[in-house]
Amino acid sequence: MADVAREAGVSVMTVSNVLNERLPVGETTRARVMAAVEALGYEVNLTARHLRAGRTDTVAFIAPSFHDYFGEVSDEIALRVESEGRHLVLERTGGGPEQEMEALSVSRLRLYDGVLLSVAGLDIDRLERVRTSTPIVLLGERDAPERFDHVRLANEEGARLATAHMIDGGSRRIVALGGTFDPGHTMSSDRRLGWERAMTDAGLGVDPRYVVPISEYSSAAARDALLEVIDSGLPFDGVCSITDVIALGAISALAERGLRIPEDVQVTGFDNLEMVQFVPPGLTSVDANHEELAEKAVGMLHRRIAGWDGPAEHVVVPVRLVVRGSTRGRA
Repeated sequence: MADVAREAGVSVMTVSNVLNERLPVGETTRARVMAAVEALGYEVNLTARHLRAGRTDTVAFIAPSFHDYFGEVSDEIALRVESEGRHLVLERTGGGPEQEMEALSVSRLRLYDGVLLSVAGLDIDRLERVRTSTPIVLLGERDAPERFDHVRLANEEGARLATAHMIDGGSRRIVALGGTFDPGHTMSSDRRLGWERAMTDAGLGVDPRYVVPISEYSSAAARDALLEVIDSGLPFDGVCSITDVIALGAISALAERGLRIPEDVQVTGFDNLEMVQFVPPGLTSVDANHEELAEKAVGMLHRRIAGWDGPAEHVVVPVRLVVRGSTRGRA
């Protein structure tokens, strides 16, 4: 800055006032300063400026990955963060608890004005140990400490809607593909509960053989798991997939064994990713309401960054079923 001042023939304070737009400066003087800045290639040290100001104008979204569901959510989050004049940084954890804890370390959190964390690996006990002045909003289905703002989806209700819709279309033996009996709240167990509620409400009973866990949340793993079910001879006429990605694996397995959708087997997904409308015959899916989820989470975070210190909010975002050609029930 001193070099710029000498080049322009003004004081360092005048250069500072021009660059920071703090005080009125005459147009002639401003033009001389900016010409000196360009001639010398001077760049403002934004890191130093932010440290002095106590802010970074940056928000982090930390998630297990940025494929599929998280890719669409991150787009919605970015739109809202950028509309507030901040930048969004993406951090990938792979869903591991150690990686999530590292992302929440004090040294990392100092880089951001606030953090949105999609929790996949951390349990409530480890989250209780996180101590920071950086605002954090949690996303996801895992149980979280009361002191954190938390946004989750209506997972159980979404899976119930999908299963009830297939029952309405005539299915009676429905596989919960990717469901689990995990303790506490997890995405896979909550969506299995929704399947269970619909089966019970319809008087069909719950057979644990129809809850089919998978090794990972991928289409390949889902395909392999459903092929095993088909080849075992267990009769079924519906598949309630806990994600759209899993539903794509189910569709592949059914096609490989010559089963028709929806005539022989109805299939539903969850998330309503943009691509599923283009997968023949069009996948019926639970819309995960990415827009409202991002709106709620970013809104909470911006309020905390602005200094609001009210009690933590715990929000459940509603979902709806989008009916397409993979099912026979009424829209």
